[in-house]
Amino acid sequence: MYYLCNENFEHKLKKFDIQKIRADFPILKREVNGKPLVYLDNGATTQKPKTVIDAITNYYSDMNSNVHRGVHYLSQISTDAFEVTRRKVQEFINAREDAEVIITKGTTDSINLVAACYGKAFIHAGDEIIISAMEHHSNIVPWQMLCEEKGAVLRVIPMNNYGELDMDAYKSLLSEKTKLVSVTYVSNSLGTINPVKEIIKLAHAKNVPVLLDAAQAVQHIAIDVQDLDVDFLAFSGHKMYAPTGVGVLYGKRELLDSMPPYQGGGDMIKDVTFEKTTYNELPFKFEAGTPNIEAGICLAVAIDYINDLGIENIRAYEDELLDYATSKIKEIAGVKIIGEAAKKSSVLSFVVDGVHPYDIGVILDKLGIAVRTGHHCAQPVMDLFNISGTVRASLAVYNTKEDIDNFIAGLTRALKMLL
Repeated sequence: MYYLCNENFEHKLKKFDIQKIRADFPILKREVNGKPLVYLDNGATTQKPKTVIDAITNYYSDMNSNVHRGVHYLSQISTDAFEVTRRKVQEFINAREDAEVIITKGTTDSINLVAACYGKAFIHAGDEIIISAMEHHSNIVPWQMLCEEKGAVLRVIPMNNYGELDMDAYKSLLSEKTKLVSVTYVSNSLGTINPVKEIIKLAHAKNVPVLLDAAQAVQHIAIDVQDLDVDFLAFSGHKMYAPTGVGVLYGKRELLDSMPPYQGGGDMIKDVTFEKTTYNELPFKFEAGTPNIEAGICLAVAIDYINDLGIENIRAYEDELLDYATSKIKEIAGVKIIGEAAKKSSVLSFVVDGVHPYDIGVILDKLGIAVRTGHHCAQPVMDLFNISGTVRASLAVYNTKEDIDNFIAGLTRALKMLL
């Protein structure tokens, strides 16, 4: 964990003005049900800073045109802006080259791309794919579908009662039959930060590639794909202050080159005749059709926003908030935290004896407090804890201790009504 009392950290945060940051997000000024908005549903999607909102307007006001296809001015400047994003992502995750950055619709689309393309080329009957017990449905269902299609077997790394993976069990699952490991970097339902570098190293010792679902990591943790030596990395723009409908698949060139394309259509081809089609080079081989251009361009703006604040500053600040929220909620009788891993990021999930999570969420909403309730698209996690769902408060850089105090007060009020 990081702490604000650290002198070096305080020096880094001289320009980290939380009230200025909050002013960057127009929606935080609004009221919900007559109460100031307390937005604690950032694991589902983050709010957007004014720079991103302005960039959306600017695209449609001054640049709107299709990309990669026109010689006219608007098409050229739109294409240039779209390709800036690819290079920004390359730098943000330290990919070797921008051709390893595929622009997708989001994390789900990226994982499905790998399942379809890597699966078509390299997964056969009797092969095994390893995932973990804490995965989002988007990192379960595509592999189940692939295994059913190919006659392959899905293996699951178990976890303990704290929400931490059993690494000894993982080692025992790795075998000559293993053809891919696909795990989440940070659990969306528990907040657990997995030991991904160790997971990758152990898989590579068996010549097995690894995909990381970084949807809940990339906005909180500095990611260096070369240092991790990860083979595939997937994440979404809308969870890192960009618009919905855009995401990224990073893949090592040698793997992407070896995979057939995901979809057929415009942009992913070099030559087309009725007899044969020659596919385009990377990254365009995997980018059929017109992309979500404005969202793609605005992803670069969101990355700039994160870089201006500093990802390490963001992580340190959010860790301090999570520590504060955890200590406060533990003071409330009857509350049980679900997910108490030693290493966590920005997620506080809990249940209350005798109270349905939905009922808590409804009352909090009446008080202007936005949280998420249910299984969080991680139903197997809930089954392991023998619960139907949790209340999840998830944090972002614009949240404050005052937000947490209001949330705790609202939760206390809700429980008085429900118990």
